[in-house]
Amino acid sequence: MTEGNFVDYIKIYASSGKGGRGSAHLHREKFISKGGPDGGDGGRGGHVIIRGDKNMWTLFHLKFKRHFRAEQGGDGGSSRSSGSDAEDIIVPVPLGTIVRDADTDEILFEITEDGEDVILLEGGKGGLGNWHFKSSTNQTPRYAQPGIEGKDGWYRIELKLLADVGLVGFPNAGKSTLLSVITAAKPKIADYAFTTLKPNLGIVEYRNHKSFVVADIPGIIEGAAEGKGLGHHFLRHIERNSALLFMVPADSEDIKKEYDILLNELRKHNPELLDKQRLLAISKCDMLDEELQEEIKQDLPEGIETVFISSVAQIGLMELKDKLWGMLN
Repeated sequence: MTEGNFVDYIKIYASSGKGGRGSAHLHREKFISKGGPDGGDGGRGGHVIIRGDKNMWTLFHLKFKRHFRAEQGGDGGSSRSSGSDAEDIIVPVPLGTIVRDADTDEILFEITEDGEDVILLEGGKGGLGNWHFKSSTNQTPRYAQPGIEGKDGWYRIELKLLADVGLVGFPNAGKSTLLSVITAAKPKIADYAFTTLKPNLGIVEYRNHKSFVVADIPGIIEGAAEGKGLGHHFLRHIERNSALLFMVPADSEDIKKEYDILLNELRKHNPELLDKQRLLAISKCDMLDEELQEEIKQDLPEGIETVFISSVAQIGLMELKDKLWGMLN
């Protein structure tokens, strides 16, 4: 999946179908001139349904089709025959999708399970046929109900990635390189800030055929919680992760300060993020000798376990996997 195909935010218009009309038919056949009312009911209009699909990772399929209109229900017929219900419109989305009302910004529901169906808009009910209105004082009602109108509106579809581990760090901290080494993902890698503009997912193969999912989130900058840089476009993805792997490069001027800034941005965005399990990886440690590494250890942040790694030199990667697996299980 290329960056251009990854879409995690889209606005759609949806409209459910109107119910079919009830029939005002009066029964007529040979030798029966006044057979009475026998008009059938109208069919239900089509629903608009959001369905979870575990095989989808992006909202890209909605990029070029943003309008969804369900059909009207069939009209009632004679002999009390009901009109057919209209076909429902199914909109498949990845797991971890949130649906909001575009006008009020209210969260309507979340899709978290494969095959989960949630009716976004119900189709209108079909109108009743005239036989429902027959009474002792009105033997031949010549009226029936029209179908109920469908509903419509604009909705925001947002994707929050469902990953076990989220990589958190400043731009160019080595997150994409790590993902490319420990998974089969092929993220864009270059030596400049904001190489990663969209989240990348990769599956880490662990011991005894076990695995877990890692998400490379675009780099955080100071002020990200206020929308600077890539702002909220990536911070919401971190909310879904079970554990957070903070990455600070070994050549950072102040590792502790850099970690504190990252932690503060998460706190400002959503304080609940600090409840997640955290691990700190000092990346690019192949440039350190033992003496430098011991020196850095003296000034590491307190209250968080630390591991030294190098993706390029394949140093500390198995230890990193072991620690992450332990956190997840």
